[in-house]
Amino acid sequence: MTAILGETQSSATAADSDAPVNPARALVCRGCGAQYPLIAQHACYECFGPLEVAYDQEALAKVTRADIEAGPQNIWRYAALLPAGQDPATRVTLDPGLTPLVAAPHLAAELGITAPLWVKDDSANPTHSFKDRVVSVALTAARGLGFNRFACASTGNLANSVAAHAARAGVPSIVFIPADLEQGKIITTAVYGGDLVAIDGSYDDVNRLCGELVETDEFEDTAFVNVNVRPYYAEGSKTLGYEVAEQLGWRIPEQVVIPMASGELLTKIDKAFSELVEIGLVEAPANGWKVFGAQSAGCNPIATALHNDTDTIVPVKPTGIAKSLNIGDPAAGVYALEAVRRTGGWMEYADDDEIRDAIRLLARTTGVFAETAGGVTVACLRKLVASGRLDPTAETVVYNTGEGLKTIDAVASLVGPTYRVKPSLKAAREAGLLG
Repeated sequence: MTAILGETQSSATAADSDAPVNPARALVCRGCGAQYPLIAQHACYECFGPLEVAYDQEALAKVTRADIEAGPQNIWRYAALLPAGQDPATRVTLDPGLTPLVAAPHLAAELGITAPLWVKDDSANPTHSFKDRVVSVALTAARGLGFNRFACASTGNLANSVAAHAARAGVPSIVFIPADLEQGKIITTAVYGGDLVAIDGSYDDVNRLCGELVETDEFEDTAFVNVNVRPYYAEGSKTLGYEVAEQLGWRIPEQVVIPMASGELLTKIDKAFSELVEIGLVEAPANGWKVFGAQSAGCNPIATALHNDTDTIVPVKPTGIAKSLNIGDPAAGVYALEAVRRTGGWMEYADDDEIRDAIRLLARTTGVFAETAGGVTVACLRKLVASGRLDPTAETVVYNTGEGLKTIDAVASLVGPTYRVKPSLKAAREAGLLG
């Protein structure tokens, strides 16, 4: 697959429409800086480092707040800052984004936070996780590159999103998951009718297989969103940074707490903040912003490296209930370390009991029912405050990336009816419901 993204769209077509020009100019290696055209490629031929999208800074600098605010009520309001989807007719999308930024004063009070605390609740996306953002961008790019089947390796939420996007677009899909995923995530993928392949192994085993499949002739026309079109996929995460800044009145929060699996979400939110400052859409906080990462104790190779003051991330065999974060060999881990260190943040991890307790704490104080990844984030927020790593007097945003109904087993044994009575006033009084 050698098509170049956007090569079939003439400059005249772009100029004659209201669509912004694609600002992406190349793929650039994050390791050695080698540049490649905008093709389906995720690793550098020179040093095998990961590739990411580089942009024409002059094109980005032309974007205004007014342009964005006049856009659609979804991630495509930021199309002028993304590597695909400038023409609405080309989009493969469920139109995710503009999810609630929930004020959390009761949660703040319980944790001893005195500054404004917000929960960015991405469970409100169409398939109830932030993955709809990255998939919309990746598959829009994939369509432009000529692919005719969509695929992924997934810990659950990505599988949901790829299958749903493919169904909406009328394109075949094939998604690969570990066989021991939560039943809720298996069902909410299979229901869309694409091929679902359960692998007897970990996510890292699944990802390795997909990396091999993408090199075969049989999968030449298949876009694996987190393999061969990964650079475009990763850019979709930036919209979580753009949105928070816009929803705060074009202001970057002083602190953010972000769950980590591969570590890419954290790096891209940080990148989004940097881009907004560089092109003049926002001003950085007086003391900059700090990025904090959250992992499960059952899969914490990035946080462990930070705690051990090393750049060496030792792969682990994941365990624990936070399966959506169970990537034992995180591809962007070293870049997440760099972002956290550069901004003066930190990383924490939480065990299963702390995760369950945090899921209930968040629900009780904000009305947001998070999946286990959200429990990890809130549990780590609590630990960061208690340790003094996170400033309780600085405005903070925590990211909830998925819906609790997908991982209901995590808390099913801990919650239930507080009363059980017969249907009579006498029984209600005897149970203490009348004081």
